[in-house]
Amino acid sequence: MKINSIIIVCLVVLFTSCNKQKTSDNFNKDVTQSTEADNAEGLKLFQQKCYACHSVATKSHDEIIAPPMIAVKKRYSMQYDNKEDFVNAVVAYAIDPKAENALMIGAVNQFKAMPKQAFSEDDLKKIATYIYENKIETPEWFEEHFQQNHKNGQGMGQGMGKGMGKAPNN
Repeated sequence: MKINSIIIVCLVVLFTSCNKQKTSDNFNKDVTQSTEADNAEGLKLFQQKCYACHSVATKSHDEIIAPPMIAVKKRYSMQYDNKEDFVNAVVAYAIDPKAENALMIGAVNQFKAMPKQAFSEDDLKKIATYIYENKIETPEWFEEHFQQNHKNGQGMGQGMGKGMGKAPNN
């Protein structure tokens, strides 16, 4: 009877440890690589939730109601040089979009702070990850506008939102 109990305990331990290893391997794979499905979902959310205001179809800077997403990506990329910080900063602002939390002071001066949206944090992370990892559509007029108004790659506001991380390089 004792031998059967020992064998059962050994089998339980063996199967449990195998399952934990598989789960750990799958978790590490998921964390380090965005899948095509994640990318497609991020793009879909990005198009559905962001382009209504951050349109790429405008003919000029005078027609926009919010900065194009390429401008958002450029500004946040200047401030945050790794994916985790970039995603966290974009999500933090989108969750609590107040002027005092803004990184893009020039955009806030022109358009006001982004209206608070009913986006889930999970959706915002998918959107911000998509923005960080992919080439973002650029309105035809954007590069010329950027060169004219943002000397040395710096924004017009050059401000620093409260609690937004490291100070810009001068």
